[in-house]
Amino acid sequence: MSPSPPDATVDPMKQLSRPARRAHLVVHVAVSVGWLGLTLGLLTLSVTGYASGSPDTTVAAYRAMKIFSDWLLIPVALLTLISGLTLSLGTPWGLARHRWIVVKFWLTLATVLLTAFSLRPGIDRLAADAVAGTPDTGLSMVAAPSVATATYFFTTAISVLKPWGPTKRGSRLRAAQSAQVRERARKTMSQLAVTRCSGHGDSRAVGAGQTVGAVSGRGAVGAAAPAGRGTSAL
Repeated sequence: MSPSPPDATVDPMKQLSRPARRAHLVVHVAVSVGWLGLTLGLLTLSVTGYASGSPDTTVAAYRAMKIFSDWLLIPVALLTLISGLTLSLGTPWGLARHRWIVVKFWLTLATVLLTAFSLRPGIDRLAADAVAGTPDTGLSMVAAPSVATATYFFTTAISVLKPWGPTKRGSRLRAAQSAQVRERARKTMSQLAVTRCSGHGDSRAVGAGQTVGAVSGRGAVGAAAPAGRGTSAL
């Protein structure tokens, strides 16, 4: 499970509600894992097409890669990037407070751009050449999914381990948060001290009132007793 996000008392932004945060987290984890699985599938198909000695198998593998590329590759990549940005900006984690988040963001952005402008066109060209009867026998389309898969494994690992600590901005915000916590604690202790002193003052006032009442009662009883005895003597 992910640790609880840091306090948001400093540098507040529009925060997601708890249900919205959980929903976005589920979506982000699902599409991120799906992106990793998709690249593993593309890597498997590219290796199969490269290593197979059968032209029919090669064509089938490359055409299958094109199907995944046309329908899933770009939507899954964009949804991963957008859901990650939403979680970063809509929760106290932020986008520039922790080094692992900064690294993951730039890696994700780079892989999305490479997917859109390099990997997908390469798959289209590979499938077209295979259908035309001149399949590519080079390692270019094996290397691209290999690099993508390694990158996604790396981003998954840093998402779980959260290494390297806060950035300079994150350190400043953490120090400011600690100062706010100490200030709130000091104010709370001051309020408790005032409340305690007020309670002691009220207790002393009540005790003094009870003492005066008791003394007055004894005086009244003592004054009434002689009068009673005099009346009975008459």
